[in-house]
Amino acid sequence: MTASSGRHFLQIPGPTNVPDRVLRALAQPTIDHRGPEFADLALDVLRRIKPVFGTSGPVVIYPSSGTGAWEAALVNTLSPGDRVLAFETGHFATLWRDMAESLGLVVDFVPGDWRHGVDPAVVAERLAADEQHGIAAVMVVHNETSTGVTSRVPEIRAAIDDAGHPALLLVDTISSLGSIDYRHDEWGVDVTVSCSQKGLMLPPGLGFNAISAKALAAAERARLPRSYWNWAPHLEANESGSFPYTPPTNLLFGLREALALLETEGLPQVFARHDRHAAATRAAVRGWGLEVVCADEREHSSSLTAVLLPEGHDADAVRKTILDRFDMSLGAGLGKLAGRVFRIGHLGDLNDLTLAGTLAGVHMGLELAGVPVDPAGLPAALEVLRG
Repeated sequence: MTASSGRHFLQIPGPTNVPDRVLRALAQPTIDHRGPEFADLALDVLRRIKPVFGTSGPVVIYPSSGTGAWEAALVNTLSPGDRVLAFETGHFATLWRDMAESLGLVVDFVPGDWRHGVDPAVVAERLAADEQHGIAAVMVVHNETSTGVTSRVPEIRAAIDDAGHPALLLVDTISSLGSIDYRHDEWGVDVTVSCSQKGLMLPPGLGFNAISAKALAAAERARLPRSYWNWAPHLEANESGSFPYTPPTNLLFGLREALALLETEGLPQVFARHDRHAAATRAAVRGWGLEVVCADEREHSSSLTAVLLPEGHDADAVRKTILDRFDMSLGAGLGKLAGRVFRIGHLGDLNDLTLAGTLAGVHMGLELAGVPVDPAGLPAALEVLRG
């Protein structure tokens, strides 16, 4: 890539751009994690993170990636040989399935086409058939980062309830938290999994579990091995503003600033901004004559859009052209979608003009890569943004 002036456009679905205020907070001098200043910091972020999850219950913060938070959700609630119900909604749902199997769980994996979210009717059917209540948990990826499809968690919860089934509901919000409306308590979720580098506008390094009372009770019975991921010492230490092992102090400084940014804008306004940017992006894609991966109008993601290219065109070649010519990074197609799809991230610290510049860069890159596009795409997006 040739040297270029101006900013790099990081338009992947995470890690996302880190606001200057958060970068400055991360650069503060490290403090004593056993001292009173750290206790004040920890208690503050543990309190302020709860509204982002939509919970009044505990949220455990790990020095980890989202993958670590996945594992924490499983090992704290389940035992070897337990059955779990999972759904093939995309690459990350498949990886979570693989992790569950590697931990000794038995996974009933419902196949999917990577263009739809979890079907609540299938949840109801599978649980109704499980008359002995052998399924211990239902695993759902709320927003599938590989496809731009958002599953309808409230309807899934209703399906579980209508079946009268006691299974836990475990939900991955890694690419939706802080970007798409989410309500842990109201929707009856038992463990919500997330991480720092997407809607929370931080570098990678923090993993989260929001935990229901039902999940805490399940943890008393769970027998999967756990040490680093064990909720119990975290919850005990957090009472006094401490951690059971060395905490990621400077990331917590950054988290406090990121939460302040979300509070200042207001979560309803944050979600509305993401909805508008997603609608503008879809308008551009359809205006270009291209196809969005998500095939259900009820399930479009507000944090990213996956674009399916016509046969004979290489999405990775398009991405390379855009990076080389315009210094912009787009997300690659993953798993089954490799080479067929590129992903536009429009989450986190983003405004209308940044998105307009992003879509202009995509438009030029598609043309340079030889993908036939209708020039109506960009004006269609700008019309949404003007509205």
